[in-house]
Amino acid sequence: MRRRAPRTWRWWAPQVALLIALGLAFAWFGVNLVRNLMQRGIMTGFDFLASAARFPISETILPYASNDSLGWAFIVGTANTAFLTVSILLLSTLFGLPLALARRSGHPLAKHLSGSIIELVRNTPLVVQLLFWYGLITVSLPTSRHALQPLSGFFLTDRGLYFTSFGITGTVLPLLLLASGGLILIAALAWHGRLHLASLATLATVLACGATWVALDLGVAPDTPQLGRFNFTGGVTLTPEFVAVMVGSTLYASAFAAEIIRGGIDAVARGQWEAGAALGLTERQCLRLVIMPQALRVMIPPMTNQFISILKNSTIALVVGYPELNFIANTAMNHSGQAIEAIAILILVFLGTAGLIAYAMNRLNARVALVER
Repeated sequence: MRRRAPRTWRWWAPQVALLIALGLAFAWFGVNLVRNLMQRGIMTGFDFLASAARFPISETILPYASNDSLGWAFIVGTANTAFLTVSILLLSTLFGLPLALARRSGHPLAKHLSGSIIELVRNTPLVVQLLFWYGLITVSLPTSRHALQPLSGFFLTDRGLYFTSFGITGTVLPLLLLASGGLILIAALAWHGRLHLASLATLATVLACGATWVALDLGVAPDTPQLGRFNFTGGVTLTPEFVAVMVGSTLYASAFAAEIIRGGIDAVARGQWEAGAALGLTERQCLRLVIMPQALRVMIPPMTNQFISILKNSTIALVVGYPELNFIANTAMNHSGQAIEAIAILILVFLGTAGLIAYAMNRLNARVALVER
């Protein structure tokens, strides 16, 4: 094997000089930034996070009140962004698969219809789609007094979608801890390829949760929306902002996911289909057992970029007023004047989350990669 020649100072010197120049440039910008802020009477630092937010957040995953701190407001915004991103990520993958299969179908109607949907959605800006769905909900649906009720306990109005929720009566903490531990155990066993033990763990978790339910005498209480003086109360509410962001972003991401999945399937050699048919497998079995495991090796790298794009595109939700992290950061900047710090928090959160997505997908990619002997 040919050994690489040792690197001389001529190789190191330009890179060291470039690093020093970049460090000096950042230091110069930092000193000037602090000096200019101090001249304008703007104090730097993150102490402002301890002050009261004094602004409402229309919908949250975590509990929030306007007298909570700005730091907690940023955490609430991060939770909203994470919930939105994970939901769109899962739904777009789920809807992208049938779209990809329909576009590969030999049926002319399914092929051309799915192709038209994908091309239309992919070539329309996401902002336009969000505004379209928001306008469709707020303009076309009736007021709360004349709400549409397609199903019992389900109401459609211009103020949102309302439907019945079901709450568990009693102490649910032991049940939640047991279910969480079971899910972690099942995921760990499945990740290490011990599918038989994972199946047994799934059955044991279900039986243990059922026994805990009976032992704690837990029950289920429905909460149906009721029309009040001005609006519906009770149940679960999906605001027009949330519905517009979820529907628009999911459709947009599904179109890209469909093309990634279709490309991955088409990248598998035609001989693999023929080999599956020779073994007596149906087309569906061949797709599931032979083609998809090989297509994953092609799909995962572009799907990683797609998932990170979903995270970044979540910032566009502020166009229709959904309070994700970017929305909270802009509001906090207007109230506190700490623009540099708020933007720094935004950068750290999005960089960190994108790094986690890339790390998880790279681990998955390494797991399904072809091992050469």
